[in-house]
Amino acid sequence: MSAPPADPTRATERRGVRSAGPPARPVDSWAGAGRVRTVALGPFRLESGATLPALDVAFRHDGLAPDRAPQVLVVHALTGSADAAGDWWEPLIGPGRAIDTTRFGVLCANLLGSCYGTTGPASIDLRTGEPYGASFPEVTPRDEARVQWLLLDRLEVDRLALVTGGSLGGMVALEVALERPAAVDNALVIAAPAAIGALAIGWNHVQLELVDRLGVDGLDLARRLAMTTYRSELDFDLRFGRRREEDGRHSVVSYLEHQGRRLVDRFDPDAYRALVRVMDRHDIGRGRGGTRAALTALGAAGTHLFCLGIEGDILYGPAQVQALVDEATAAGVAADYAELRSIKGHDAFLVEWEQLTELIARILDTAPRDRRRLERTTPWDDVVPHDRDAGGRTGHAAPARRRFASTIASPDARAAPASEHGGAT
Repeated sequence: MSAPPADPTRATERRGVRSAGPPARPVDSWAGAGRVRTVALGPFRLESGATLPALDVAFRHDGLAPDRAPQVLVVHALTGSADAAGDWWEPLIGPGRAIDTTRFGVLCANLLGSCYGTTGPASIDLRTGEPYGASFPEVTPRDEARVQWLLLDRLEVDRLALVTGGSLGGMVALEVALERPAAVDNALVIAAPAAIGALAIGWNHVQLELVDRLGVDGLDLARRLAMTTYRSELDFDLRFGRRREEDGRHSVVSYLEHQGRRLVDRFDPDAYRALVRVMDRHDIGRGRGGTRAALTALGAAGTHLFCLGIEGDILYGPAQVQALVDEATAAGVAADYAELRSIKGHDAFLVEWEQLTELIARILDTAPRDRRRLERTTPWDDVVPHDRDAGGRTGHAAPARRRFASTIASPDARAAPASEHGGAT
């Protein structure tokens, strides 16, 4: 049995500055606590060979303890936090919701390199007594996955019924499954490919240059640029068009300026740099003989891989997610694909609650602990063509492949309200 963790609750302040909280509580007090707390996990060696002398991880657990129910791990995206159940995925987590906390335990941890309680650039380097800042060492998605498992080990969670996340969270969730495939029943990867593509690297490069050259002002501009990739052309056209504000600015410009200011008020530029670079290093085939060879581990372990693309996603589009499913299927993995129908673009995984609820609930309801394959309670579609969208444009027709949750698009999916949440992508 592992030693009890140092488990103080620490308040997370602006840009990652943390204040000490109450004294440590017993090891089992974290289960179902429903609030963010921090655990010290000791030194941590990164893939690069660098060592962090002290690793703190902020996490939140809701629902039932590991000895009472299956556990679900949720991984946040670029600027998210451990507070999935109370913030950016709240509509999906709780009693009677998609991830039902009367039936499951739900864990979410702040990623390494972030600024919401887990060790990152704003943390003090014990060797210098100063914040790491821009000198924070290189982190990879595999480092992130190993940190997740280190936390799970400390909390004595030895098996996951599901690991899931969107965007960067989907990349890390995939690596979590690959790190210990025999300990993961199901992985739901949302809006994330097997390896980051050239266009996304290019967009990331411009954002990093802005932060490197302009600091906080660069973070503001980087966020504005990023927001144009998180939404779709149709969403912007319908939401803003050519309308102007009272001061004469185009409404879309006002929106982007608002999003930039919001991120500056709550996030650290060095943490942004660190986590964007994590995305740039995403490639599950690196050092494993390629994507297909890497995925064979999931097939051998019986892990079921579900991949969710998003219609109109220009960042990690459906074709990239479908390619992951194709490679997994060729590797002998039980792999299935579905697509969110939305005009919201990449950020649909933070908006389309009805569709996500149906999808996640179906995975958890029909994939019990005995690891049976998903029971097909609704028909499978070999091909789901993309019809003309609300703007008259014609989409692509997906190649034939097995699909799950073929009825994922709700009748009013295109009318889903725009999310003003800036905390997860």
